[in-house]
Amino acid sequence: MTAPDVARLGAAAGPRAGSVRALFARYGLEVVHLPPDADLPGSYWGDAEAGLRGDRLYVRDDTPLHSLLHEGCHYVCMDDARRAALDTDAGGDFIEECGVCYLGVLLAPEITDYDAAGMLADMDAWGYTFRLGSARAWFEEDAADARAWLATQGLLDDRGRIRYECRHC
Repeated sequence: MTAPDVARLGAAAGPRAGSVRALFARYGLEVVHLPPDADLPGSYWGDAEAGLRGDRLYVRDDTPLHSLLHEGCHYVCMDDARRAALDTDAGGDFIEECGVCYLGVLLAPEITDYDAAGMLADMDAWGYTFRLGSARAWFEEDAADARAWLATQGLLDDRGRIRYECRHC
């Protein structure tokens, strides 16, 4: 099977990688950019998919942006106990997973030459599934529960803006 055509990170010295490092540094998550073909520690799906271990997000040039956003948002959205023991499987329940997806769309424009539309298209291309048939339809019409969860966890302010803090509980 051929991997879908989605936006990928690119070189460690490139502008995308720099913007990803800056984004996740705000959350205390270190982005570790490994050489091409290196195994990614903490990768749940393997291959080029981003990996999580402790307070590190592992990526390569070919890591899909949606993957690193998704895994990074898991780190942000999980509770303190899971974050302290994090190794590969982020866990979480259904509503947290929805929050992770929603936050990833909100954060996508912070990556150089990427945006929410690109994130939503990449989610569809990769096979994320939503009740309304597409990531965009979910985000625009069916994600009130995800927004509310992010707000109650202190990840969005009362206007729906990102607070750049990890969930603490």
